[in-house]
Amino acid sequence: MHSAVMREPVAQGAMRHGAESPAGPLATSLKTPVLSPPIVQVLVVDDDAMFREELGELLRGEGHSVTTASSVPKAIEALQQQDFDVLLTDLKMPRHSGLELLDEVRKQWPRTLCVMITGFATVETAVQAMKAGAFDYIRKPFQVDQVRKVLELAQQELRFQATTGVAPDVDSLARSWVRRRGLEVFMVSSRAVKVSPGLTAFQSDLSDIARIREVVTAFLSSRERAGVILEGADRLLQGHRHQDVMDFLNDLRAKAEGKGPFVVSFDPNRISANDLKDMRAAVVAPNTHATLEALANPLRRSILRRVAQGPCSFTQAMQAVGLDDSPKLSFHLRRLVEEGLIVHRDEHYRITPKGEESAKLLSEVDEMSTTYSDGNAVVPSRPSA
Repeated sequence: MHSAVMREPVAQGAMRHGAESPAGPLATSLKTPVLSPPIVQVLVVDDDAMFREELGELLRGEGHSVTTASSVPKAIEALQQQDFDVLLTDLKMPRHSGLELLDEVRKQWPRTLCVMITGFATVETAVQAMKAGAFDYIRKPFQVDQVRKVLELAQQELRFQATTGVAPDVDSLARSWVRRRGLEVFMVSSRAVKVSPGLTAFQSDLSDIARIREVVTAFLSSRERAGVILEGADRLLQGHRHQDVMDFLNDLRAKAEGKGPFVVSFDPNRISANDLKDMRAAVVAPNTHATLEALANPLRRSILRRVAQGPCSFTQAMQAVGLDDSPKLSFHLRRLVEEGLIVHRDEHYRITPKGEESAKLLSEVDEMSTTYSDGNAVVPSRPSA
């Protein structure tokens, strides 16, 4: 069975795949990783043992931690035993496909970035997989640089997620809202919060949803500009129906809309990935949630930044993001157009007012440290002292 990894170019040409063993020239050519790259936890899934091991060797040579699986059931076993940053899975496998695995990972391990491995004839299927939530796809046979590029993008996305998911000091956040934005702030917490001018606190173990809704509603109804912080929202899921909690959070978001931000914190050790995903969807305004989904890829963020600098053609967009895959670029451009962030006119892509605001937001995120100053958010709690 032939390997699908193309070697590094030699004398202006790539060696025929399958001609070397994983321990041969391929492994040697991969022992020059970039300086101190963040190690990515990778799961490689493919029924082709030679390809699976060769790709694993390639990634290990780049400094990543690699686990391999020969089938979808084996992959799920591995996912249940440890966390992975990136899943690389073949689209076409016996009995269970990569698309089935993608669906399962999206449900149970939404943080894991899924990259589909596909042959040329199934590129259309790979694009469909991206519509279903895959992070990216790679064609095989592929060059080593293609693998590096995808892992670099995955690292960018993981860093971006970490930046936007840092744990804020909610007490400092509340004071910042009062001082910098002139907001009146209402904080719900299970601990005793020291109140100050502009900051009102309600101590609760979060077991009585009706009472919390009542006091927050009363506070917001008498203020024109106000922010709400709900600390330890994972407690709401103890003793309450999942949907009742999501309806409650959505109701508070709606009541705070137009007045100020609504921030919810949670203990990451006490909430499932699916509960967290639903909580974020309830707290973040629907239109903002859709925009964040559209920007949940470093390539689309790069495209938006480029178009924000001025109109650009398809070719210029391709050059700006370093892509040589037209179907992939078309997919990302279409997502940005559908979300209203850019428009295609006179053979050029142009920024929209909504796109300009999103580009500014990306700039702010790039500079973000450990505090939130604007917008609704669901964030991890800081560890207790």
